[in-house]
Amino acid sequence: MEQSSDKSPSGAAIEPLANESNERDPHVRETLKAPDLVAGSGSLDRLVDTARDYARQSTAENTNTAYKADWAHFNSWCRRRGADPLPPSPELLGLYIANCASPDDGSPALSVATIERRLSGLGWHYQQRGFTLDRKDRHIATVLAGIRRKHARPPLQKEAVLAEDILKMIATLSFGLRDMRDRAILLVGYAGGLRRSEIVCLDINRDDTIEGKGWIEITKQGLILAFRGKTGWREVEIGRGSSDQTCPVHALEQYLHYSRIDTYINGGPLFQRVTRDDRKVTGDRLSDKHVARLIKKTVRDAGIRSDLPEKERLALFSGHSLRAGLASSADVDERYIQKQLGHASPEMTRRYQRRRDRFRVNLTKAAGL
Repeated sequence: MEQSSDKSPSGAAIEPLANESNERDPHVRETLKAPDLVAGSGSLDRLVDTARDYARQSTAENTNTAYKADWAHFNSWCRRRGADPLPPSPELLGLYIANCASPDDGSPALSVATIERRLSGLGWHYQQRGFTLDRKDRHIATVLAGIRRKHARPPLQKEAVLAEDILKMIATLSFGLRDMRDRAILLVGYAGGLRRSEIVCLDINRDDTIEGKGWIEITKQGLILAFRGKTGWREVEIGRGSSDQTCPVHALEQYLHYSRIDTYINGGPLFQRVTRDDRKVTGDRLSDKHVARLIKKTVRDAGIRSDLPEKERLALFSGHSLRAGLASSADVDERYIQKQLGHASPEMTRRYQRRRDRFRVNLTKAAGL
C-alpha cells in the first residue's frame, strides 16, 4: 500500500489514504427485507442482498458518509440532553439547529449550508426508518429562516489553480511511477475541469469494475472520457497539448506505459495505488482524498501564494481548484467552458470563473449615463 511522509500545514504527517466503506447504518440495511407473507428461499434471500446493494448506491459515497455523521451527531446531542431522536419531533429539531448555529458549549458555530445539509441527512435517516420529517413545520422552518437571515454569508470559494500554477505544480514531481501517475491526475483533472470524484472513478475500459463509473478512450486527437458525473452521464474531450511536457494525454500515456497497465487485457481502475518501492501498481483504486492532498502538496512545494502563511494558503486550495482553474484560464466562449464542466446553466459556470471580465458589457453607459 502507498505511504507518504508529507506533512500537513500543522506539521502532522499526512496519513495514507484508506479504502472507505460504502456501508450505511445497520438499521437502514435491515429495513430492506422480503415481505413477511412470502416464504423464504435461497433465491429470495439473494434478491434481498441485491436490493440492499442497489440501495447502498442510491446516493454518492461522500453523501452516505456525511449523512451517517449527521445522524451520529444528532444522536449524541439528544443523548446528552436526555431526549429521544425517534420519532421525529419538530420542536426538538428546531432546538437542535438553533444550537448548531449558536453552540452553548464553546464549539464553533456551523454554517447555514452545513445546517441545511444536516437537516437533509436527518430527513433521509428518518425516511429509512419509516418516518417523515416535516421541514415546513413552523418549529423548524421559522428557526431556519432566522438562522439564514442572521448568519448567511456568501460561499467561500477555493482559489483557482491557473495555467502558470499548474506548470509549477507538475514541475515539483519527478519521473518515478507514483509521480508520473500524479502528474497525469493533475493535468487530466485540470484540462477536463473534473471533480476529484470524477478523476478517480474512471476505469481503463468500459465495465472493468463494478464500482467504476466511467472509462477512457485515447485517440490521435486526444482523450475522451465517458462517465457518470454529478449531473448524469456525459463525455469530456481533452485535446493534446502544445508540448509533451504539458500535454495531459501524453502524461496519461506515459503513466499507462510505465505502469504496464494493458488497456485491452488487464483493465481495472485508471488511477491505482503504487507499491512502496514505486515500481508497480497494486490494482487498487485511489481515493478521491488523494487528489485533494496532491493539490495541497504540490501547491506547497511550488510556493504558490507564498505571500500567505502556509496553513492559510493551503486552506485556499482543494479538488475544486482544478475546475475553477480551467474556467478562469481558458480564453474561449463561455458556452464551451459550461459544456466541459457539465453545468446546466451559465450562472453556475460563472461561479467558477475567478478572473472573468465583469464589466465587459457596461449597461450604465449603454443606458446613456
